[in-house]
Amino acid sequence: MAVLAYILFKVNSGTERDVCQKLVDFDEIIQADIIFGEYDVLAKIQTQDLGELESFVSEKVRNVPDVLVTSTMIISREYKGKNNRPKTK
Repeated sequence: MAVLAYILFKVNSGTERDVCQKLVDFDEIIQADIIFGEYDVLAKIQTQDLGELESFVSEKVRNVPDVLVTSTMIISREYKGKNNRPKTK
């Protein structure tokens, strides 16, 4: 069963764009965004299972240069906004 998750990143100051550009090269990354607040970057990911999620985070994400801290949050359920729902006739 596929696993969706968000990963929050703290990165070295001024490296947010570089980190995002490196992250989107991974097949597991759906989207990466620079954000303001306690964390610097937010990425949405999809893996095939929890084992693949663990491997992805520990072997790939944490080896991206300038990544200092990560926090992974597994998505339990998604809700689409009005503008993102499929149109029915």
